Amino acid sequence: MNHLLVLPIILPALTAALLLLCGPRPVFSRSISFVSTALLLVVSMLLLKDAATGAFQTYALSDWAAPFGIILVLDRLSGLMVLLTAVVALAALFYAMQGWDTRGRYFHALFQFQLMGINGAFLTGDLFNLFVFFEVLLIASYCLLMYGFGERRLRASVHYVAINLTGSAVFLIAVSLLYSVTGTLNMAHLAEVVAQSPPADIALIRSSGLMLLGVFGIKAALFPVYFWLPAAYSSASAPVAALFAIMTKVGVYSILRFTTLIFAGTSDASADLTTPWLLPLALMTLALATLGALAAKRLLELFAYLTIASVGTILIAVSAGGVAGLSGGLFYLVHSTLIISALFLLAEMIGQARGDAQEQLHSGPELLQSARLGIAFLIGAVIVAGLPLSSCFLAKLMILQSAINSPQMPWVWGTILGASLLTLIGLARAGSMMFWKTSHAASSQAVSPTGLQWLPVVGLLALSVLMVVYAAPIKRYTDATAQQLKNPSEYITAVIGKTPDRAPRLLPIEAK
Repeated sequence: MNHLLVLPIILPALTAALLLLCGPRPVFSRSISFVSTALLLVVSMLLLKDAATGAFQTYALSDWAAPFGIILVLDRLSGLMVLLTAVVALAALFYAMQGWDTRGRYFHALFQFQLMGINGAFLTGDLFNLFVFFEVLLIASYCLLMYGFGERRLRASVHYVAINLTGSAVFLIAVSLLYSVTGTLNMAHLAEVVAQSPPADIALIRSSGLMLLGVFGIKAALFPVYFWLPAAYSSASAPVAALFAIMTKVGVYSILRFTTLIFAGTSDASADLTTPWLLPLALMTLALATLGALAAKRLLELFAYLTIASVGTILIAVSAGGVAGLSGGLFYLVHSTLIISALFLLAEMIGQARGDAQEQLHSGPELLQSARLGIAFLIGAVIVAGLPLSSCFLAKLMILQSAINSPQMPWVWGTILGASLLTLIGLARAGSMMFWKTSHAASSQAVSPTGLQWLPVVGLLALSVLMVVYAAPIKRYTDATAQQLKNPSEYITAVIGKTPDRAPRLLPIEAK
């Protein structure tokens, strides 16, 4: 076995346990947490190198073969997501080490548990363990959202916890229902069993599938269950919100696995399960999130709505563009995660440079380091709005081109182009209020951002720019990833073998 595959889960888990045992010692906690996250980045780069060959890697915990044991699976998509998680996590952690991590106890342990849950969700090949890793990352996120306390965080966390606990309950019901019918929860085996399901089981399988789609929609903040996200993300501390930018993509990733593997067949149980729902919901998500960004009263709230808009754009590509659209959606996924993480960090720096006005979208005092912050905001706005020569522009161009022959082309083109225009207007409004309509006097409570705070922001912005420079190899990778996702038989063969008899269907106890 290649034990490297289990390290993205084991490494943060052991680090978190060590940090809990040693107690809240700032210097020790920072050192251990940063070294562990840096090692995670190295491991994820090695895994991506292996995944780029196109070969699947599987890891059977305790050497129990699928579908009976717990299986981890590495393919192009999971390798990409683990690397993206490590990049965002390292930037967010470095920013938190400039002061946020000292505002409460056990920040670094919670941060590592969050990474464990996110990486586990990306690598697991088992539906029940996807539920388990969801709970790990959600429990850590509950605590991180409250980090630093405050009335706004408390109010937002109550809504966040309530809706996600409801989603978790529905997830467990759906998983139980699916297991009672199919006798397995291994994703690859489920794909085979669902494709061969008898007519008597079709109704229950489709019902559980729709429940799972609803749960993943909650995690991804898909319309109409996205209303919890703006308050939660805009209330969280900047480094936590930056990490949450990748956490939202766990829901998107789950929808991708759901639609391209388990329910990707043409049988009565899986055919057209998501087709009538996914594209309209994605279009509504993008449209309403853009309107929310246009009406935002705080910079962090604006960026939270842009997070939702990114989910809508990705799922439009997934549902309307075929292989080419899926490739463009994956390119957009990488771009949006990097730039939105950078913007969350930048928003707090702008807020502290304004003093009393914070990041409220109204005229206020002149900013400290106004030229630097203004240039950084301009670069971020150009990228996230999708102006030409930006990574967002390239991604949206791929998505629009993929939908040319689609019957839904007018809806896709109209929504994406309209949302881009409104996003540009919203960002221009925010920039003019904060950088132009000033009182020409700095607030007495304003604090100038430090060079160490600038480092992760500049790094993430630079990666967004580099996506344009290296667009060709990145697109080749996303093209190959899309092709791999659209051919689920390779995944099934890698996990349970070529012969269906090797992984027999497990019958419920009553049937036996």
